[in-house]
Amino acid sequence: MSPSGAAHPIRLVGVLPAWVRRMDAAVGRRINARRTHPLIDRGFVRLSHSADRSVLWFTAAAVLLILTRHRAALRGVASLTVASGIANLVGKRLFGGDRPILKDIPVGRRLARHPESGSFPSGHSASAAAFATGVALEFPSIGAVSAPVAGAVAYSRLHTGAHWLSDVLGGIAIGGGVALLGKLLLPLPPRRKPREGGTALVLPASADGEGVFLLVNPGSGAAVVARQDPLPVLRDRLPAARIHLLTENDDVATILSDALEGEDPPRVIGVCGGDGTVSAVAQVARTEALPLLVVPGGTFNHFARTAGIESVDDAIAALEAGEGLLVDVGELRLGADGPETVLNAASIGIYPDFVAEREKHQGTFGKWIAGILAAIRVLRRSEPVEVVVDGRTIRAWSIFVGINRNHAVIPAPLQRRRLDDGLLDIRILHARSRLHAVASLSFGRRTSALVRRLLPVTSAVESFTAPELDVAVSPRDGEAPSFAHDGEVELSVRDRGMPRGGYLSTLRIVEDGLSIYAPHG
Repeated sequence: MSPSGAAHPIRLVGVLPAWVRRMDAAVGRRINARRTHPLIDRGFVRLSHSADRSVLWFTAAAVLLILTRHRAALRGVASLTVASGIANLVGKRLFGGDRPILKDIPVGRRLARHPESGSFPSGHSASAAAFATGVALEFPSIGAVSAPVAGAVAYSRLHTGAHWLSDVLGGIAIGGGVALLGKLLLPLPPRRKPREGGTALVLPASADGEGVFLLVNPGSGAAVVARQDPLPVLRDRLPAARIHLLTENDDVATILSDALEGEDPPRVIGVCGGDGTVSAVAQVARTEALPLLVVPGGTFNHFARTAGIESVDDAIAALEAGEGLLVDVGELRLGADGPETVLNAASIGIYPDFVAEREKHQGTFGKWIAGILAAIRVLRRSEPVEVVVDGRTIRAWSIFVGINRNHAVIPAPLQRRRLDDGLLDIRILHARSRLHAVASLSFGRRTSALVRRLLPVTSAVESFTAPELDVAVSPRDGEAPSFAHDGEVELSVRDRGMPRGGYLSTLRIVEDGLSIYAPHG
């Protein structure tokens, strides 16, 4: 007899001890007997459905890639893929078993379609545990966020009557075990040295900051846990520098223009902040032909890391020694507006939608949680954009244009791997559906054969390089899609005198377009 009293001849008879079957029955009765609010019931039903075919975890992986946590995304997706294959293609065929009887489940908790495949082990639980464990093995702090979500997904399979407790525990054991074994057998290679390329040059040295005008954005990097405030270090090490703290309403160009027109104009422009602030200051540095001192002070510091500037001390040491680099930059024109400097990447499609949605919730939930909420909304509701790329009309989920070559696998390049190859790295993501778009963002072009069997991916990433790219953006739902570069969304494209339905953008590479302080070693 089954734990619920009906005959279940395949229910792991001879494999699971009798006490396990009794435990399954007792836990099932207890959960079904508990009265919970209908909103809670619906919440667990929706959470369980969100993990169907691992869509929830593909979405999380896409967020990690967008936030440049490539190793965590790779480890999580690889672990999930193997664990899902073992649970669904091997475990269920070897053991199977009948699921809890539908009539025993309260109506408000029932899934829209009760599963009919074998019960043991729980594939949802295996995938959740594998992804969360894989992510935690690379980035424990991110794993601490994903673990409660994975636990909730596993419990949702009990709450909705899709599985027995032993199914869920078996799935968790498979998922966690696969991730741990993968870490032992297939450790990811060490993080590569970020700087590659750039022409070394000698710049004006300053031991105490004399001749330096430094803008500091105190709001940058607020999402970094245990972030050290760089301001005391800068004031202590560079006492002669003029330091200006940016406020929310400050205009970077105006502040720098006032400083340069003063009685003692600076010989060096410096900036401490995230990529968006750095790119704004870089535009002025290029216009005035002055060297730029970049002090990493943002959440990700993509440009600084690529240039080999990992810390405040690295930046100050380069200034003291007068060590610098000539690097390529991008020059972006939107409509009839003057050029803007791009340091990492520009994009249309999913990423600008994601950033705009994240900013709506960031003040309430913080950057990381807001990022997860934004990704779930955008990757479920976003629509492709219609653009004309160099005379060719296409519909795509995203168009990313990296400054110099980026990582070869992912369709979302946000951190350049080179500093001086004279090319734009262009990635266009074509996909049949949102699900396929999410899968492609998670796996990239090198989707394994196993993944293709589990989730056929018919999307394609078109990749090519060019020194210049023209993109005409068509309207989407009557609005001009946003354009982003260096982590900032150009929402103001609607207010620049362009047709409300769309706009024209041009991005070109400028070789050796910027002088920056950076260590030569």
